Amino acid sequence: MRIVLVGPPGAGKGTQAAFLAKNLSIPHISTGDLFRANISRNTELGQRAKAFMDAGDLVPDEITIGMAKDRMEQPDAVNGFLLDGFPRNVSQAEALDEMLKTAAMKLDAVLDLEVEEDEVVKRIAGRRICRNDSAHVFHVVYAAPKAEGVCDVCGGELYQRDDDSEATVRNRLEVYHTQTEPIIDYYKAQGLLVTIPALGEVADVTQRAMDALKK
Repeated sequence: MRIVLVGPPGAGKGTQAAFLAKNLSIPHISTGDLFRANISRNTELGQRAKAFMDAGDLVPDEITIGMAKDRMEQPDAVNGFLLDGFPRNVSQAEALDEMLKTAAMKLDAVLDLEVEEDEVVKRIAGRRICRNDSAHVFHVVYAAPKAEGVCDVCGGELYQRDDDSEATVRNRLEVYHTQTEPIIDYYKAQGLLVTIPALGEVADVTQRAMDALKK
């Protein structure tokens, strides 16, 4: 299967992508991984992307599209893939359509993880990270530490990252609404969009997505 996963920040795309890709035996292709892989291998596209990233600028569509094309042409993606973070706008979606058309392929579905904006803010703004080890993550509502502000694992101080503040989260949501949300209508017009309620346990959301894909 060839699937695109979309949804606002905080919808759980990374988590769901990993589970869905494993259940469907297809590679999970994320934009972040593409950037890291190309930069670490010092590819031409990686060098170009790094220059923009180092300057604090967005990586241009043509570079992201080129990385995605190279990855989708790898042997493990012949029988399908799950795209996470690409396409991020209508121009990239159109480029993906052209890539697939050229290769005599097509998308099977676009899964839209649906979460209300206030829930997104609660999910992200409630995260607390241990200063001693960033792998120790808590949440003031969903996974509260035993003692406020103290890591259960090592006793380190828990803090809120700057990019997890409510103001930053709402800004990220505005960027999502402006740049990425239009691809939902784009794919809906093609009859590919499947909306998945993303509230509840991780396993329940995964099962909803799997059930929808079987249909």
